[in-house]
Amino acid sequence: MEVLREELKSKIVKTLDLMDAKEEDIGNDDQLIGGELGLDSIDVLELAIMIEKDYGVLIDNKELGQKVFRTVTTLAEYVQQHRTKGCA
Repeated sequence: MEVLREELKSKIVKTLDLMDAKEEDIGNDDQLIGGELGLDSIDVLELAIMIEKDYGVLIDNKELGQKVFRTVTTLAEYVQQHRTKGCA
């Protein structure tokens, strides 16, 4: 799970082109949406697309997105439970 969390942090920084943040700046349990990173609904949409492409995991509604993108830990748990076999 730790490897997946670190991988997701890296992908968050790269996908959203966060110039002021580094992977190590993102805590596993830091609030993602509306937290210090300042992620908004557009950012969540970009991340949802990346999650589907890279892991085969679909996050297809706002309520689920708010739950899944709460923290890196909640995101990693959801991805691990729902990823398709053969994806990263």
